[in-house]
Amino acid sequence: MEPSAFDNMGWIEIVFGGIVTLGFGFWQLWSINREIAKDKKKAATDEASKDR
Repeated sequence: MEPSAFDNMGWIEIVFGGIVTLGFGFWQLWSINREIAKDKKKAATDEASKDR
């Protein structure tokens, strides 16, 4: 059987799937960290107004 350009399509699929998965994971991490920062800021604001 002759080697062809389509013999390595499995690797392309694995790499593409990995990139998509890692991208989604990093997006989730960024989103959660943003929400945590927002909650900390709100808690600090609430605590400051409570002390007055």
